[in-house]
Amino acid sequence: MKAIRKVSGKALPLGYSDVDTDQIAPSDTMKFSERVNLSDYLFRDWREDPNFVLNKPEHRGSIIILAGENFGCGSSREHAPWALLDYGFRAVIAPSFGDIFKNNCSKVGLLAIELPDEIVKILIQEVEKNPEAEITIDLEKCVVIGPNVIKNFMIDEFTRQKLLKGLDDIELTLLYEKDIKEYEQLRPSYYPSINS
Repeated sequence: MKAIRKVSGKALPLGYSDVDTDQIAPSDTMKFSERVNLSDYLFRDWREDPNFVLNKPEHRGSIIILAGENFGCGSSREHAPWALLDYGFRAVIAPSFGDIFKNNCSKVGLLAIELPDEIVKILIQEVEKNPEAEITIDLEKCVVIGPNVIKNFMIDEFTRQKLLKGLDDIELTLLYEKDIKEYEQLRPSYYPSINS
């Protein structure tokens, strides 16, 4: 996973509340047990509508999604954050997230930033007025800077450090590889071993 210090770029003013993981990455994506390019599946059903915000040329190249409350609710599929990342998004800003979705985002390096509803609405309005407007998420300072907005956000320190250092769960475990090996060598030989 790549280390994240800042994400800065154009934003997609999605605005919808209660966007569930099946809308983000339809159930077809579940046929893949390994990570493959899922960008074609992102919001697939909604993208059939030519007026869907993601289809508008002025929003091409957006790397941040501005959404309503409870983004990523529903099932626990990790394919949803994968599809967002594969499409090119690096962050989602919303008033709230589905818990499992938010956790899955932190595991793959997708920022899920919670800001008050009124702040998200201001950002959406500003981006709708000027689609070229940039928003910056500074993970080191825990602040979002956008048109007419400078707002601090909360993120648990463990997740923040993990993202700043670019460590996924496996890489975190490997930080203790020496300790794990020492522990395994001290265990009685008749116990199950990770080496068998």
